[in-house]
Amino acid sequence: MNITNHYVEELRDPTGILSGDRYEVALDIEVPEDDELYSAQGIYIKAIFVRDENGERIVQSTIIEKNTEAHLDFELEEEEKSLILAYCGEHISVK
Repeated sequence: MNITNHYVEELRDPTGILSGDRYEVALDIEVPEDDELYSAQGIYIKAIFVRDENGERIVQSTIIEKNTEAHLDFELEEEEKSLILAYCGEHISVK
């Protein structure tokens, strides 16, 4: 899996209940044809990235097929989750 591009939107908590900073991240992904995640349409991963006093983490992720916007019923492997977390930590700047 290779992350080729990303889009970030900061999520605001108008209630002030949630601590830290939250971001919705869309990650364009390249996967080899022999990978179970491969789709001829291409895929991206939509994730919620949190940075707070407890550190950084991904609290939700969904794999989506481009063009059709179909949600693919796959769970990310630990290695893939670690890659996404590291990428977000590196590419999402602190306010």
